[in-house]
Amino acid sequence: MNKKQTKHIESRLQEERDRAMRDLARYSEAFTGNQKDSDSAASYSFHMADQGTDAMEREKQFLFASKEGRYLWHVNEALRRLYETPDKFGICHECGNDVGYERLDALPHARLCIECKAKEEDGVE
Repeated sequence: MNKKQTKHIESRLQEERDRAMRDLARYSEAFTGNQKDSDSAASYSFHMADQGTDAMEREKQFLFASKEGRYLWHVNEALRRLYETPDKFGICHECGNDVGYERLDALPHARLCIECKAKEEDGVE
């Protein structure tokens, strides 16, 4: 990758990091908001179905936040790789071939080329 492409990928990673941080903050607000609501007597539900729905919604929010947290970890790892070893960024960790600028533009934290990722997903060694 040339310097212009590297700068673009760095910018994409930072944008993705900012978006993930905003999403995590929104989930955090939802968690604390739900906790405050559940403390008030007015929001106490007397019906078991309502309690089940509330629990399911909290679980979904937790799962979304967990997924976003893992995504943020991958983005941060990609930024670390980019800053520590910029000459190796964009090289497949499995086969050593070029990951490809188009792939990195679409998925800036990608570590593997398309072929190696397909093998990984198929369970082929």
